[in-house]
Amino acid sequence: MAGLSLAALRNLSPRERRTLAFGGVIAAVLFVIAGVLPLERHVAQLHREVARRTAELAWMRRVAPELAAAGPVHRRGSTLPLIVLIDQSARQSGLGSTLTGSTPSGPSGLNLQLQRAPFDRMVGWLARLHQDDGVEVTGARIQAAGPPGLVNASLDLKRP
Repeated sequence: MAGLSLAALRNLSPRERRTLAFGGVIAAVLFVIAGVLPLERHVAQLHREVARRTAELAWMRRVAPELAAAGPVHRRGSTLPLIVLIDQSARQSGLGSTLTGSTPSGPSGLNLQLQRAPFDRMVGWLARLHQDDGVEVTGARIQAAGPPGLVNASLDLKRP
C-alpha cells in the first residue's frame, strides 16, 4: 500500500481525517512509550554501572601497591612439576635471570644454582615457595658475590 497523497487526503471525509489524525497521535505515543522510555531507563542503568565500576577502580588503585608488595600468588599444593614451579616462580619474583642451573635430586627434590641474586629477594621467594606450595629448603650454600646484597647460592629444595 503506497502512502496517502495530499489529493487522497482531501477526498477523505472530515470524520475519516479525524480518525486518521487520532491514529497518528496514538502511534506516536506508543512509539515514545515502547522506544524512548526503555532507552532512557537503560541509559540511567549504564550511568549507575559506570559509577559502580569507577568506585571499584578507585579501590583497586588504593590496594594495588599493597598487593604488589606481597609478591606473586601461587596456588597451594600446585600440581606443576617442581622444576616448572621453581622456574615460573623465580621469574615472577624477578630472579629468573639469576638461575644458572638445576639438577634433580631424588623423586621430589631439586638442586638449584643462583648467581648474583639479590639476597633479600631470594629469601622472600623461598618463603613464598614454602608458604604457598610447601617447598622446603633442605640445604643451602650461600656466598657473597661482589656488591653488598648479591649472593651466589646452591639450594637443595624438596616438595613433600
